[in-house]
Amino acid sequence: MRIGVIGLGDIARKAYLPVLAARPGLELHLHTRTPATLDAVGDAYRVGHRHTTLDALLDQELDAAFVHASTEHHVAITRRLLEAGVPAYVDKPLARDAAGARELTELAEERGVPLMVGFNRRHAPGYLQCLDHPRDLILMQKNRIGLADDPREVVFDDFIHVVDTLRFLVPGRVEDVQVSARVRDGLLHHVVLRLTGDGFTAIGSMNRMSGSTEESLDVSGGDSRRQVLNLAEIIDHKGQPTVRRRGDWVPVARQRGIEQITLAFLAAVRDRRPLDARDALATHEMCERIVTEVLARAS
Repeated sequence: MRIGVIGLGDIARKAYLPVLAARPGLELHLHTRTPATLDAVGDAYRVGHRHTTLDALLDQELDAAFVHASTEHHVAITRRLLEAGVPAYVDKPLARDAAGARELTELAEERGVPLMVGFNRRHAPGYLQCLDHPRDLILMQKNRIGLADDPREVVFDDFIHVVDTLRFLVPGRVEDVQVSARVRDGLLHHVVLRLTGDGFTAIGSMNRMSGSTEESLDVSGGDSRRQVLNLAEIIDHKGQPTVRRRGDWVPVARQRGIEQITLAFLAAVRDRRPLDARDALATHEMCERIVTEVLARAS
C-alpha cells in the first residue's frame, strides 16, 4: 500500500511514523513544504519518497493518507484528498468549526471515500476496558499548566478529546447537555461539560491553569469503580483496590491507542470496508455548541 503522510510535526514523528515505518507492506510518501524537515524526517525513518508539494504527492496514486498538518490546513488538504478519491485519516479536529467538519463528512459520503478522525482514546486499552464496567457516573479530567487560550482553540484542539470520550462511554442516549466555564480577558481558563440521560451522568472538565498536566477517567456503578490515570494505570475499587500498570515494554503509541487506530484505518482501507465520519461529526457539533455557550456567557 502507498501511504502518504502529510505534515511532519511532533505528532507525526513521535506517534504515527514509528507505527507506520514498522509495518511491512507499506510504501511511505512524506510531504511537508519545508525541505530541511522533509530530509531530516526522511533520513530518520529511511523513507526515500519525499514531496514538497501536495500535487506531487497526489501524483503517486496513493492508497491512503494521514493528515498531520496544522488544524488550519485540515479542510483544504482533506478536501483535495477526498476529491482525488484518497481515503483520509485526519488528526483531531477535522476542522476548527462544525461547518468545516460537516463539509468534509458530506464530501466523503458523496464521493464514497473513507474518512476517519484521530480519536485515539476510543482505542486506548484502559478506556476500552471501561466499556465492560457499569457507568452510572463518568468523570473525566484533562488538565494543563499555564495554557489559558482562545475558547475555540481550547475546545476544538484539546477539550474535544474529553467530549468524544464521554460520548463514546455514555451507556445511553444523552437527554441533556450543560456547559459551564471561566473566561477572563478573552481566554478560557476552565470548561466543564455535563451530559445526562436515563440513569447516567457524565462530567468532563479541563482546567488550563491547573498547575499540573494530567488526565484521569473514573467510571462507577453497581457498587464498583474503575479509575484510569494518564492512560497508563488502572485502579479497580471493589473492597480492596487493585492496581494494574502499563508494562515496561508497552509502547506509548499502544498505551494511547494510536497504534490500534492506525492499524484499524489501514485494515479498513485494505479490505475496502466503509468508514463513516458521522459520529466524529457529532463530536464536532457538540464542541461548536460548547464554544457558542462559552462565548455567550463571557460576553
